[in-house]
Amino acid sequence: MKTKRNHSRVTPGKAAQYAILLLMFLLLVGPFVWELSLSLKGKGDNVYAVPPYIVPRTPTLDNFLSVFRQVPVFHYMFNTILVALMAIAGNVIFSTMAGYALGRLKWRGRSAMFTMFMGTMVIPVEGVVISQFLIVRSVHLQNTLLAVALPGMVGAINILLMTNAFRAIPKELEEAAQVDGANVWQQFFYICMPQVRGTMTVVGIFAFVGAWNDFLWPLIVISDERQYTLTLGMNRLKGMFVSDPRLIAAGALISLIPILIFFACFQRYFFQGLEEGGLKG
Repeated sequence: MKTKRNHSRVTPGKAAQYAILLLMFLLLVGPFVWELSLSLKGKGDNVYAVPPYIVPRTPTLDNFLSVFRQVPVFHYMFNTILVALMAIAGNVIFSTMAGYALGRLKWRGRSAMFTMFMGTMVIPVEGVVISQFLIVRSVHLQNTLLAVALPGMVGAINILLMTNAFRAIPKELEEAAQVDGANVWQQFFYICMPQVRGTMTVVGIFAFVGAWNDFLWPLIVISDERQYTLTLGMNRLKGMFVSDPRLIAAGALISLIPILIFFACFQRYFFQGLEEGGLKG
């Protein structure tokens, strides 16, 4: 009895898919690999070599130690953690409440308010940064960590995420709660919020990453070095006349490590929140 063997062939469509995936991998991972290579290169490596090479010829960890010697990394990291915690708390609380009001409650002007929130998403940060600074200065909050965190304590994209999550909850849940005599706040806390905890986690992750990576706003509102955030403090590694790209790369990786740890701890909740459809089984 003869058996037929299926020989898998790579079709032009699959080859194109693999090529696109490889290109995306190089675009996304390539800069990180280059930064890692640059941070490990010693004095015997030519960082301006043509063509460039990835594997260091004289690998060393002195660049990371030099960053800690030149910059108070832990102090700046502590400031950034405080800003990130305020941003997480503000976004989770205010975005959840705004999302519930826009997604579940019926009130006059809801559609206009939702449209206004969506309109703010297309406004670049550079277009409102001056007005933000004037407001912060008018209430005497400049040079404070609260001033750094305040504009990022609620974001339009997070409100949109929470609004869509609340809209996906079946109406029967609230109707059953109303029959049992639950008021609006009880429906919000005990019925709706448990159904959108995954999306709340996504909002918290977005808020953390945004607060941790922010550079422009702290640069504008902070002039006291004791209040510097990590990204702003790492800018001190770049001198006016001389700068070592090895130190800059090492400082960039040090700033990236907390984000990787944070995402590794919450990645399960992140993907769960992205796939959340309202009702949990």
